[in-house]
Amino acid sequence: MNTLQQLTQHGQAVWFDYIRRSFLDSGELQRLVDAGVRGVTSNPSIFEKAIAGSADYDAELAQLVAAGLTADEIYEALALEDIRRACAVLRPVYDASQGEDGYVSIEVSPTLAHDTARTIAEARRLFTTLDLPNVMIKVPATPAGVPAVATLISAGINVNVTLIFSLAQYEAVAAAYLAGLEVRHAASGDLGRVASVASFFVSRVDTAVDPLLADLGETELAGKIANDNAKVAYARFQQLFAGERWAPLAAAGARVQRPLWASTGTKNPAYPDTLYVDGLIGPHTVNTLPPATLEAFRDHGTVAATLTADVATSHARLARLAELGIDLGTITQKLQDDGVASFAQAFEGLMASVTQRRSELLARKGGA
Repeated sequence: MNTLQQLTQHGQAVWFDYIRRSFLDSGELQRLVDAGVRGVTSNPSIFEKAIAGSADYDAELAQLVAAGLTADEIYEALALEDIRRACAVLRPVYDASQGEDGYVSIEVSPTLAHDTARTIAEARRLFTTLDLPNVMIKVPATPAGVPAVATLISAGINVNVTLIFSLAQYEAVAAAYLAGLEVRHAASGDLGRVASVASFFVSRVDTAVDPLLADLGETELAGKIANDNAKVAYARFQQLFAGERWAPLAAAGARVQRPLWASTGTKNPAYPDTLYVDGLIGPHTVNTLPPATLEAFRDHGTVAATLTADVATSHARLARLAELGIDLGTITQKLQDDGVASFAQAFEGLMASVTQRRSELLARKGGA
């Protein structure tokens, strides 16, 4: 039994944080699914590298330009085709797990991160256009995104809530999920076929906190706060999905909103390359791994029930961080703000590339 299959036995699903046309065409995704990968996530940065940074899409892009599509329509056609293909590969996982896994995530435009109404409209449109039970629409956990989550869940749309960095952000997301289920339940909607994950970003927290610790000459907490932050959020998950509010929803067939550990590639080369996988293993969770981290974990990852181990120490270290004058709430809010801006920049770069390619192809056609 390989390490990915061992994780499944511990109740954790591995999803793959990557998508690209050649990856789908070559059968590599199918091989990873056969090895134990149970889902796929994408984001604007991934699509920018795939579409703007490779020749994989050149032939189809030329066909779409010839058909008279705009740059926006071209991007969407390329991206949605990748999502459809990945959903097809993962549909057997979705069916065999009765809708627990087998999902492929696509994000609403990050330019809508501060607009609730347009986020809802865009998510509905994408979900309806794809018309696949195992697609998840990614919505950011911004103040505008959180109320959109409740509305989308109430409508039966699968949601991957992304860019969560703090306990407070996580609690708001979980509350939105519960509220959406309650509205759906009151309307006699089916709770068993709507799913959601709460994507809690991990490694970037250490990247932000470690330099502040170094400035204070504090080395004991370095490389620990990110996993501690996630473990405390998981403890809150266990409370929220075991209480009185949850009971009637569970009885009606609702699924827990699983925490998904994101940004789990190790940024600091001094740390183990599986640090944010080995340390966050527990039931009812997902870890979405970028290619290098997936290969590292398959090669030398350590599988053990670590997520619920020594949570008191995690609380103590976070308390110590506050005593040192390091405000984790301020740091994690900036990380979310920066994440939204980074995804928006990637999306704008992607659209600029598609627009340029479209113009070049039209000019070539006009000069022929």
